Amino acid sequence: MLVALGEQFDISPGTTRVALSRMVDRGELANDDGIYSLTGRLLERQERQDRSTQPTAQWDGTWECAIVTASRRSARERSQLRNALMALGLGERREGVWMRPRNLAPDRMRVSRTAADAQVEWYRLAPIPVTEARPLAAQLYPLDTWATTALVLIEALTSAAGNMTTAARTKGGASLERAFTLDAAARRHFVHDPLLPAELAPPDWPILGLRQAFMHFDGELGAALRSFFGALR
Repeated sequence: MLVALGEQFDISPGTTRVALSRMVDRGELANDDGIYSLTGRLLERQERQDRSTQPTAQWDGTWECAIVTASRRSARERSQLRNALMALGLGERREGVWMRPRNLAPDRMRVSRTAADAQVEWYRLAPIPVTEARPLAAQLYPLDTWATTALVLIEALTSAAGNMTTAARTKGGASLERAFTLDAAARRHFVHDPLLPAELAPPDWPILGLRQAFMHFDGELGAALRSFFGALR
């Protein structure tokens, strides 16, 4: 079925099979008698995406802070740490100091947490006044840029949601390709959601609107794909 779906995007069956095989070899997919599932870094990336589509936990005002303690790190180790801390949702306050509001599960993203633990020490910081916490959050994350892109995505997702079933029924490869591209763009944007508690979010912060638009669009895309695969049986 994945081969048939790939053909809708002008991807040859051989190319799809080679790509799936290489992903299995790299530990990105598991193959159980032809049933593929995500593993490793791709599974963790999906966790980041899914995390951003759900409300965060109630915030008690405290912060989590990671202080880099490792010395003589290679460029590769520095890059791995940066990627791990960003995956955990922290923002860089200054060189070697990363922070975020403590409103996410402490056991999240275990692969990234293990990678970060090798180079940092963790601290829990006492609450600070909201009037000071809001500008701090704005220093940690590019909030204006994220919000601007979110508004563009909301409009695009809302506009495209009604076309999914028709695209699948007619096997419209171009329509499905555009839908997959838009779905990927939204998921990629969710990965960079700072997941701020409501107390620190700027006015008119668009996360709720983006979640709603994406869930509706993704549901329509899922229905379109079920229709497409059903027609293959």
